[in-house]
Amino acid sequence: MLDSVETRRSLLFGLGRARPSGPLPPGATRESIGLCSGCGECAAGCPQRIIRMDNGAPTVDFSLGECNFCGECGARCPEAVFVTAHAMRFDHVARIEDHCLALNSVDCQSCRDVCPEMAIRFVPARGKPFQPTLDAARCSGCGACLSVCPVQAIGLSHQQAEAQHG
Repeated sequence: MLDSVETRRSLLFGLGRARPSGPLPPGATRESIGLCSGCGECAAGCPQRIIRMDNGAPTVDFSLGECNFCGECGARCPEAVFVTAHAMRFDHVARIEDHCLALNSVDCQSCRDVCPEMAIRFVPARGKPFQPTLDAARCSGCGACLSVCPVQAIGLSHQQAEAQHG
């Protein structure tokens, strides 16, 4: 929670209004999101319907599906929120969590099957189902794997973070 000085400063300068908690649409940055007027044009223009408004700013809800990087959100935005007009990746990558079914001796490869970049692969393991590995360099952060995982075992990490499991 913000202290009273921070709250007053936010009120006077309009800071803090556009601070979404989730991932930003492609092309938007944590710095540029402060320019968001909260009009919702980016969300209205998203053909995948995965952009939601959160605290007056756009955020992406990957539980609803994946981003296909069409650029419609940036094209519809009347402000300078989308610094890269047609970004082809996010500033995060997928991360495979420990409760992944394949890591717990249950055969599942649904994330691999939907990954458009083929960033998720499964390698043989003696006495177990094939084990997932993630190539962070190939991952665009599109979110295709998040919505299909039956146990929500895919998370997000900033690109600099280690994103490989196994």
